[in-house]
Amino acid sequence: MKKILALAMAACLSAGLAACSGSPSAPSAPADSSPAASAPAQSAGADISVYTNAYFAPFEYYDGTDIAGVDVDIMNLVGEKLNRKVVYTNVEFGTIIDTVSAGKLADVGAAGITITESRQQQVDFSDPYFTSVQYVIYPAGTMAPDGSDGDVSYILWGSLAGKKIGVQADTTGDIYVDMEINAADGDDYDLGRDGVLLNSGAEEVRYDSAQLAADAVGAGQVDVVVVDYLPASYIVDKNSGYECAALYYPAGVDGAPAPFPTEEQYAICVTKGQDELRSAINEVLAQLGEQGINDLVLKHMGLE
Repeated sequence: MKKILALAMAACLSAGLAACSGSPSAPSAPADSSPAASAPAQSAGADISVYTNAYFAPFEYYDGTDIAGVDVDIMNLVGEKLNRKVVYTNVEFGTIIDTVSAGKLADVGAAGITITESRQQQVDFSDPYFTSVQYVIYPAGTMAPDGSDGDVSYILWGSLAGKKIGVQADTTGDIYVDMEINAADGDDYDLGRDGVLLNSGAEEVRYDSAQLAADAVGAGQVDVVVVDYLPASYIVDKNSGYECAALYYPAGVDGAPAPFPTEEQYAICVTKGQDELRSAINEVLAQLGEQGINDLVLKHMGLE
């Protein structure tokens, strides 16, 4: 399998997040109150229609009835640059790529979206702006990390053998878990390492959001959740009784001399041919730089 290109993880994130220990729960996000899109995405000068999934904090989440987050701040800066209003619509994550590809209801998908080869065939991506690692959420005290990589504790894929694994449907956590449970050697997947959980007794259960998957852990419906690093940290921080750790492949996989993380790169997608819009997004990302993105992450994690 082709490896996902790696960027440095956001070094400014606190050690407390790396430890991923839970704290008292917070109120859950409100139900979707965004208006449904009813008109085609329009040309330059018109509103920029952005499809997102507002249950992927800190990149997008509900603040009252408004959608907020890292991606929202980025796209608002793009709107200012182009002197265009940005309109956000909360949708199921799995519909975003297809809708942006069609170019009728949405110009942009901004939802912590990972670059994959199959998605690149449908939409154009901005420059990558964040590298994430998959994490495992589990009930406190029920699992022990298999090792540590600096300050990061990790669990190896093999430790998920025989477990029911909750994921958010259509995310890269879903793609990775599906790949590792079901793919035989040589199967063509965008992500994954040729079925490290094949015939292990592991089972995947899909949910509409990472929070619902975490709630299923609490209800005893699944054993663990696999989701991206920052959403995992956010969920564990806001819900008591959970812990999380990075999800690593063991030494020897792909010839690696040491265990290595399950990682991916986020970017913002646009309808193919929207070159001016993509250029504006890339200009904003370049102006923010790594430190600016890290500052937005800290802001929306409440760690400023």
